[in-house]
Amino acid sequence: MSNTLGTLLKITSFGESHGAAVGVVLDGCPAGLELNTEFIQSELLRRRPGQSKITTARNEKEEFEIISGIFEGKTTGAPITIIIPNNDTRSKDYDHLAGVYRPSHADYTYQEKYGHRDHHGGGRSSARITAGWVAAGAIAKQLLSKSGIKVQAFVSQAGNVVLSKPYKALDLAKTENNIVRCPDEETANQMIELITEVKKQGDTIGGVITGVISHVPVGLGEPVFDKLHATLGHSMLSINAVKGVEFGSGFEGVKMRGSEHNDAFVPGEKIRTKTNYSGGVQGGISNGEDIVFRVAFKPVATIMKDQDTVDSSGKATTVMGKGRHDPCVVPRAVPIVEAMAAIVLADFVLRARTTKLDV
Repeated sequence: MSNTLGTLLKITSFGESHGAAVGVVLDGCPAGLELNTEFIQSELLRRRPGQSKITTARNEKEEFEIISGIFEGKTTGAPITIIIPNNDTRSKDYDHLAGVYRPSHADYTYQEKYGHRDHHGGGRSSARITAGWVAAGAIAKQLLSKSGIKVQAFVSQAGNVVLSKPYKALDLAKTENNIVRCPDEETANQMIELITEVKKQGDTIGGVITGVISHVPVGLGEPVFDKLHATLGHSMLSINAVKGVEFGSGFEGVKMRGSEHNDAFVPGEKIRTKTNYSGGVQGGISNGEDIVFRVAFKPVATIMKDQDTVDSSGKATTVMGKGRHDPCVVPRAVPIVEAMAAIVLADFVLRARTTKLDV
């Protein structure tokens, strides 16, 4: 398995949904960073299950332990290992899946690839493992804050309910004011109503998270194959249930002409662009504007309805929906999107220091 992401700042993820713990090793973090462990805890609690009526009922405290890389509250430069125990597993809820393939899950592909899989909660394919990513992302955010870089995300769509306001017209500080993590109260209430209804029906629904990275310096990104948006896209597509990523104008940009889409420069001591259809990245390198991207999440594959499927011998059977699952994943995925973006940006900040000599 490929469980490591990054070049200078790297994360290695470990653990399974119903194992003893999940966690992460963060390697390459510079020494001397004064670590706020309360912030790490707060980020984990934003991702935790059981936090509202529209999330899974699994109840994890998300208590964590750092067992290496920290001394007297500061990073030492050694790998930082964070362990997050699994306390509320109900493995028996998945016993009926040992020889059955759930539609749109990783059951069949993992079985064919490895010949042996953990069917309890999806094992390694479960979104439970992203708890470690969020912990690492909390450290990356603290590292980025030294450069003034801020990473924020919010829910901009749930099913057919779309937040139509541009992000600059929103107060992103209000993102945490409601359980769906949409900074517009009216739209948030519509999203909550829709998700609640879908949950009552035993079904699920998808959504979109918008990410905004502000105060980004010019020059982050490593052409040709490590373009900034390509690596960000890689990290986002590594998140469970993500099916699409777009930057700036994204797919809507195909409707425009070049004369409309080009981001004209504004004269001045600090070069800026009048528009930001590029989403803050040009030629794979940050241009100093906000990096704006959207991440599309499919409906959660586990539904509380019977579904036709096949067993491991290829025979037709029916699978029953059991266990505890999110009717819509996007509210809890906001801190995951932020974490992965922060890890990538922090890696590129460190890499940028090797690009040229200061003469």
